[in-house]
Amino acid sequence: MATCGRGCIPAVRFCQRLNRLKTLDDDLMVTSMKRCLTMVDLALLGVGGMVGSGLYVLTGTVAKDTAGPAVVLSFLIAGIASLMAALCYAEFGARVPRTGSAYMFTYVSCGEIWAFLIGWNVVLEYMIGGAAVARAWSGYLDSMFNHTIQNYTENHIMKWNVPYIAHYPDLLAAGILVVATIFITFGVRVSSWLNHIFSAVSLVVILFILVFGFVLADPVNWSQKEGGFAPFGVSGVMAGTATCFYAFVGFDVIAASSEEAKNPQRAIPMATAISLCMAATAYILVSTVLTLMVPWHSLDPNSALSDAFFRRGYSWAGYIVAVGSICAMNTVLLSNLFSLPRIVYAMAEDGLFFAFFAKVNPVTKVPVNAILVFGLLMAVMALIFDLEALVQFLSIGTLLAYTFVAASVIVLRFQPEKEKTSSKANSTTSPNPNYNPEPSPEASESQIIAQDSGELKEYESFSDKLQLVEMQKTRERSAPGVLKARWEPYLGRLLGNFEPGEVVAFSVLAVMVSSVSLCAVFVFGSNQLQLPTWSFAVLIVVFGSTFLLSLVVIYAHEPHINTKTFQVPLVPFIPGASILMNVFLMLKLSPMTWIRFTVWVAAGLLVYFGYGIWHSKEGLRELQPKDMAARYVVLPSGSLVETVQSVQPNGHGDASALHTTPSPAPSAEEQQAKR
Repeated sequence: MATCGRGCIPAVRFCQRLNRLKTLDDDLMVTSMKRCLTMVDLALLGVGGMVGSGLYVLTGTVAKDTAGPAVVLSFLIAGIASLMAALCYAEFGARVPRTGSAYMFTYVSCGEIWAFLIGWNVVLEYMIGGAAVARAWSGYLDSMFNHTIQNYTENHIMKWNVPYIAHYPDLLAAGILVVATIFITFGVRVSSWLNHIFSAVSLVVILFILVFGFVLADPVNWSQKEGGFAPFGVSGVMAGTATCFYAFVGFDVIAASSEEAKNPQRAIPMATAISLCMAATAYILVSTVLTLMVPWHSLDPNSALSDAFFRRGYSWAGYIVAVGSICAMNTVLLSNLFSLPRIVYAMAEDGLFFAFFAKVNPVTKVPVNAILVFGLLMAVMALIFDLEALVQFLSIGTLLAYTFVAASVIVLRFQPEKEKTSSKANSTTSPNPNYNPEPSPEASESQIIAQDSGELKEYESFSDKLQLVEMQKTRERSAPGVLKARWEPYLGRLLGNFEPGEVVAFSVLAVMVSSVSLCAVFVFGSNQLQLPTWSFAVLIVVFGSTFLLSLVVIYAHEPHINTKTFQVPLVPFIPGASILMNVFLMLKLSPMTWIRFTVWVAAGLLVYFGYGIWHSKEGLRELQPKDMAARYVVLPSGSLVETVQSVQPNGHGDASALHTTPSPAPSAEEQQAKR
């Protein structure tokens, strides 16, 4: 602080305000919501969020236009990539069982401004996603009745000719969202049972498709006669993977529901794994059946499954598929309407969003205000916006959230433990002048020695002192965020003098920067940048080496070992791979999506600096009077001096003698002894 002078102190404090972390309560299970969701409830919520219209539309689209029958491999790779992100969510959901999902996880580990921007973008993603599904639901149902609803609306109600606006107001899509919003306000049990019903019907229809489809399967459709298994090659498989990845977006509803789970430490990881495996299995098997029933190049992208049964002479099966499709879309709608208000509630509860949305209904135990307001906003979007215009704005917020959650897992895994002191205990003073709460050095050392043996004893020999020193060194070496002992001969001189966790924080930043640079070279190097081959290869080697080296440096430090809750295996490599995949997919999005993202972030910054930063509960906690801890120090002359120590909110007290009450007044020698 002294090196930069007084001029930069306000800037430093301002940055500290932006990056302050959320303080968690001692008992994370205490909540104003109702903890009633079981592992089965959470798993079905996750399945409902992932297995929706994509199963009935996306499989045919990717198979015909991108990958051919190799769409099976695309879904397999996308499922594995999604699993890396899902594991990160599972660890946080079990460790921090609070609603808010990626917003809450980022607030705990990265800082306030980043958490707000993540939450702000995820809110828009859910709104757009819900409106898009409602539009698809309406269009699918209308197509079954030969577009009667659309024709009636255009001829008798209204018709528009405005860019990015639908040709007609979709009253059916808006109506289904209003009805679903009303049901969501009845409470989490009603929402869960509705999801159970629709998910059960959808799974029965999927089972029917698989059984009947394999009966009609013809291996010739994968032969060279029809173009082969992978007609578009490896590039087609990977392009299909980028599209299929979005089919698994929706598992974060499980983490968003962690504050309403009965046993989140066990239920969140199990439900995440089960739902993702079920969704991946459904996508892989359905795409297999679809491409074996009819040649991949003859598929109808809009209604591939029902059209496949119709072409094989079983038109009645198409109606069963349509029922399953509508039920699957309903589960996605419920998932969006379930998750969105809870993220808004979490932001409002922390003071970063308007307090109106933090109110929980005392009867239903759900944030009714957030549900009604954002449910109606979602209905308005479905009413006026075109489906294509909605879809092209999807995914960037979700991918950004995945990236920050993966980075947060690394940060928290290697973050040093914060010392906690009890302000209540510190503030307890004794009127007895002979009372001295400061233990003697010998007593404190003997307590340290006795921690492992379970009994308190004074050391009596030099060997006990050596044991104390060795135990202290062992604890320092095994503390989270410090260099592992076996890496000290190689990296000790270079990294051994940094504070615990400091090198890891810089390495995570290096992982993020190198990921963006590496993916930018891959995506834009050949076409937009037109780099020569030698420079393209050099950049790949440089950024790739930086990415891997940063992960190795992180791995060389001691992590937290927590056996009580689920932990992601192979940290930091699995979160690092998730970051790389998410950044790559973000850079593949259209320029219009990035323009939307920039505008929405600018609007979010106005909300944060206009309201959130001033009403943040963490900021208000910093302004509260600090607890005072009084201690009595006996000076050599026998006089008593009371020192008052301020206890910081994070548990680290800065000892400062604010005032003294001498008896008698201390001399200059005594004051020197006091210092």
